[in-house]
Amino acid sequence: MKEEIYVSFIEYNNWNMFLAATEKGLCYLSSQVNTVNDAQMQLKKYLQNFTIQESDSKTILYKKQLIEYLEGKRRQFDIPLDLYGTPFQQLVWKSLLEIPYGETTTYQDIGNKIGKTTAVRAIGNAIGKNPLLIVIPCHRVIRKNGDLGGFREGLDLKRTLLELERKVNNSSQ
Repeated sequence: MKEEIYVSFIEYNNWNMFLAATEKGLCYLSSQVNTVNDAQMQLKKYLQNFTIQESDSKTILYKKQLIEYLEGKRRQFDIPLDLYGTPFQQLVWKSLLEIPYGETTTYQDIGNKIGKTTAVRAIGNAIGKNPLLIVIPCHRVIRKNGDLGGFREGLDLKRTLLELERKVNNSSQ
């Protein structure tokens, strides 16, 4: 039986995002998907047997919280997630959820936290496969020398997200 994936697009200020959710929760978020065909191709990387249905009503909660984040009004998400990944990927993604808003950590720190101190490359690969950028804040992970490292959606977006969080933190102090 095919799983129903509900998709929607957010166009807010200069932000254009695509999101996908199942009945269980948000499962994919991207700034690089512009059409339902693009969505189909991206989602095939994570899911095998699904059908897509455009639905603003099934995605309204996710859109609301993402817009609140982009406005600087939300620092944490409290939405259900439906993650598809290996146990190792899910372990890494769970550790990303613990990085405080506006702060950064390193790939090595993630390795230390999950007890995989020599798995920095595997950690980087798992972070690169994070299907929920922003919500699972992979943009907060940098190299130990301070360089930004990589980002599935491009370094410009990573810089923009880090700057957004810095500005919000600075304005609230």
